[in-house]
Amino acid sequence: MSLAIVSEDYGRASALRVARTMVSQIVRSGGQSQFSPALQRQVSDVEGRFAALHTWIDENLAAPLSVDLLAEQAGMSARNFSRLYSKGTGTTPAKAVEAIRIERAQNLLETTSKSLKEIATACGFKDEDRMRRAFLRTMKVSPSEYRQNFQTSATI
Repeated sequence: MSLAIVSEDYGRASALRVARTMVSQIVRSGGQSQFSPALQRQVSDVEGRFAALHTWIDENLAAPLSVDLLAEQAGMSARNFSRLYSKGTGTTPAKAVEAIRIERAQNLLETTSKSLKEIATACGFKDEDRMRRAFLRTMKVSPSEYRQNFQTSATI
């Protein structure tokens, strides 16, 4: 609620700066990134132009999310969408989709006992190996190692 007040009084950019400073850092092993991907997307998209699209992506992760489909959802041509998205967020649409998929996989690894195959499918990775490669590239650990370090005791 406080951030909504800051946004209303000082603008979205100020509220995002405050939100970014409020993220409590967790000491993580394995050189893992210490940031909130969702917050980073909001900070990158200062104007909020793609906020609704990010929500839609999150709700449709299991589907094949091509640039053409994302552009259609955003009401733009694919070429224009790719250009504006990259310029507005500082990343490509494909990298953004992968980040959202990894974020969802992290949550499922932490809170469920689903198999890696089930999680990979639910998050839109075509198979476990693609999810593993994305995790290694982004998080610097495998999904199995991530689960071992961060799964809550209620799901073990």
